[in-house]
Parts: sequence; structure tokens; C-alpha cells
Amino acid sequence: MIPLAVIAAIFTNVPDDHPVKEVDWRPVLATARKQAPFEVLAPANLPAGWRATRVNWVPQGRPYLNGEASPRNLWQIGFLTPDNVYIDLNQGDLQPQEMVDEQSRAGTSDGSSTVAGQTWQRLVSPDGRTRSLVLHGPKATTIVSADLPYEALEAYASSLSSTS
Repeated sequence: MIPLAVIAAIFTNVPDDHPVKEVDWRPVLATARKQAPFEVLAPANLPAGWRATRVNWVPQGRPYLNGEASPRNLWQIGFLTPDNVYIDLNQGDLQPQEMVDEQSRAGTSDGSSTVAGQTWQRLVSPDGRTRSLVLHGPKATTIVSADLPYEALEAYASSLSSTS
């Protein structure tokens, strides 16, 4: 009985909340905008309660998360919404299909959305949970992904600006 009591105590005393580590994304954005060979997008005027939790700028050839050279210039920023749903923005200039497959979780075509006069491709992951909007531009591919309806992704995509 004692081992069971110890196991039960361990699993019942796990803290309920895991503090979210917020990041200061604006200095990384400034660096990316100076160095990138494409217009780097970022959200402008997000509602209160949005928290940046990830930001990366990786020039092509520099080590990326796995230590290997990045195959592209890569800008990434992720936020938690007030409802604690993660929404991700990725931009890259080379090997776009590889990036789209990775960020959309191997998403398949699900129509299109028009945001600010631009046509974005809709993708849905095989399990139907993650949706992505993809914009193929002349210099970069932009991907917005989250476990949210397309309308929420469209609203976020409409907030993106290269000057904010």
C-alpha cells in the first residue's frame, strides 16, 4: 500500500498551472527586418491578452534548432491567445513546400481564403485539428497555423504588417 500511496501523492500533487514564458519579440523582429531578403511580417494591434511565447530569426546557413544549417532565411513568431491557443507565423524564402508540410502538419488542400485582397491557400492536418493559411509570395512563403477555425486565422492574417 505504501508504494501506491507514494505514486498517488506524486501524481495528485502536480502543479495545475505551468507558467508561460513570454518573450520580447520586437528586438528579434527588428533584426529580421534588417537582414531578411523579404518583407518580414508581424502582427499589429493585437487585442489585450495575447502573449508572445516564441520568436526566431535564422539566416540561411546558420544553425537552427536541431543544430543543422537552416535551408532558408526563416522568421517565426508564436503567440498564445487569451484562450491559451497557440497561433504560429512562419516565413521563409527557400524550399517552401518542405516548410509548408512541416508547419501545416502535412496539411491537405481545403480551399482558399481572401485576406486583404490576397488569396491564401487553406490546409487542414490529417487529423482535422490544425488549420493553416499559406501565402506564396514572390520572395517568401508565409504560413499561419493554429488549432482554430479559418475565420480566426484570417483575422490574425489580416493583422500582419511589414511596418508594425
